[in-house]
Amino acid sequence: MKQICMIIFSVFLLSGMLKTVGQNTNASTNSTYKAGENLKYLMYYGWFDGGHASLVLNNEVIQGKDVYHVKMHAKSIGFTDRLYHVSDVYESYFNKKNGLPEKAIRNIREGKYRYYNEVVYNQEENYVVSQKSGKVTVPQNCFDILSSFYCLRNMLNDMKLVPDTIIRITSYFGDEVFPLVLRYKGKETISTKLGTVDCIKFMPVTEVGRVFKTEDDMEIWFSDDQNRLPVRVRFNLLVGSLKCDLIEFSGLKHDFHYEED
Repeated sequence: MKQICMIIFSVFLLSGMLKTVGQNTNASTNSTYKAGENLKYLMYYGWFDGGHASLVLNNEVIQGKDVYHVKMHAKSIGFTDRLYHVSDVYESYFNKKNGLPEKAIRNIREGKYRYYNEVVYNQEENYVVSQKSGKVTVPQNCFDILSSFYCLRNMLNDMKLVPDTIIRITSYFGDEVFPLVLRYKGKETISTKLGTVDCIKFMPVTEVGRVFKTEDDMEIWFSDDQNRLPVRVRFNLLVGSLKCDLIEFSGLKHDFHYEED
């Protein structure tokens, strides 16, 4: 049971990792978000509700630079919380002009396990300074998990997408450079806990082995509108299908259209 719980709550982490992008750093003229945006998600395994995750975006100033500060909090709920308490917090401070991160924080509390790390980015000289690993050289225009998520949303509005379009991505996570690939699969209308939503679908290439059977065992749906909200993440695991659905939202920059069931 503990192993299943760990898989469930790794969803919030994995979904962040697989939204990373690191190729185009120009600030989009077609922004999908604004300060004050608040998104809430429910993670569930069949009938079993396992956890909540929230993404909150605000304005802030860091080292004299105007930045967005985004905070993600993933936590266990109900029966799962009694079995294995999880309260993970990820934070990113990313530059409003180019979307690149200035600082990232990872604060993990899972059962008795504790982990805390801060990473400061030097984008001009292509390195980061990690509290855990010290100075590390990284590729040009390197993102952390959360800043890449917001940059990707803007990119989806700027790109001309056709089926099997490839988005190659680069991030810095876990004190190492973490490359990933996403494939655009087309448009799809899905039924969610909010209602019926028109979406665009992506399939990240996943690592076969401990959790996944094939490279195509993860799917992400973004709203097919100017918000490009991540509406659902689904994992086809060795032990079944796991979903993470958008259930609440506020402070959106654009109207979000869906039909209540």
